[in-house]
Amino acid sequence: MRSHWLPALALLATGGLHPRLATAADVSITKTSDAVEFKAGPTVVARYHVGQAVAKPYLWPVLAPGNVPVTRTWPIEKGAPGDATTDHPHQKSAWFCHGDVIPEGIELKIKTADKAGKGVDFWSEARDKDGTPRHGRIVCVRVGEPKQHGPGHASVTTWNEWKTPDGVKILDEERTIHFRDLPAGRLFAFECKLTASVCPIVFGDTEEGSFGVRVHDAMRTQAPTGGTITASDGKSAKAPAEGTLPVWGQPADWNDYSGTVDGKPVGIAVFDHPGNPVRAAWHTRDYGLMAANPFGRGHSGFPSQKGKTDLVRLDKGKDLALRYAIYAHSGNATDGKVAEAYEVFRK
Repeated sequence: MRSHWLPALALLATGGLHPRLATAADVSITKTSDAVEFKAGPTVVARYHVGQAVAKPYLWPVLAPGNVPVTRTWPIEKGAPGDATTDHPHQKSAWFCHGDVIPEGIELKIKTADKAGKGVDFWSEARDKDGTPRHGRIVCVRVGEPKQHGPGHASVTTWNEWKTPDGVKILDEERTIHFRDLPAGRLFAFECKLTASVCPIVFGDTEEGSFGVRVHDAMRTQAPTGGTITASDGKSAKAPAEGTLPVWGQPADWNDYSGTVDGKPVGIAVFDHPGNPVRAAWHTRDYGLMAANPFGRGHSGFPSQKGKTDLVRLDKGKDLALRYAIYAHSGNATDGKVAEAYEVFRK
């Protein structure tokens, strides 16, 4: 995601990998009072919400070429056309967090609602009957000035504090989002640097993590006329497919959900960078969840992690840098050039 990406990006943007594809649009990033807007040409194609009222920053909407929404609208807006589900209200379009973050040496006054959890739950938005939150909050404390790296590449850096339900900071994060408009899709690449600035941190063993999207309801495989899930290693599932999917809990460079939204073939992929110090297993579900989880081990139930107990730990003062991306594209995984976009991301 540094300057050495630009030759590959230029090749793809000019059609070098597929000359029949349209030319990518110029991109820009602007700030508002509580969000960051990403534009392809004059059109806002994604908005990153960072206001003080959110439990954690999230990206919504996310529009594929043709300005087709590829993530779920509920519960951000209720009653939107195409929304068929009202489950998992914490799964707001696209986000990064983890379901069990353990601050060593800090006594937690409010425990997670997950009986198996030992730390702070940043995944759910669970509350007691009286409304008391039992989840942590990822609070954006600063948004930097957007940077223009070229007509087809812009970025913005934000700074977050991960806090307990009662407001105690346990972790700092510097999060940079790189935005590129490619001929077949829009690429949002995230660099997330987590720093154990307060105390040692352990990332607990749970399936509830970490870099995730909730796709448009029309693409769910559990829907009779839904879409298709494709992984980089060839594993796939096609509607109507319910229950545990062949991609669930398995490692892969990427997972992709594609289908038809508003009569148009589109899709959305999540990328796990090969340089990540901890590679992800995929928490990908039939109801439209797709998440790269680097922290789940044997207790998560992921088949690829069976018997593993080596939790990811950060000593105080140390940091962990993780890279992921969201790619909103036209067509299915093949027509949308998902594998080619991943090559741009990984270089």
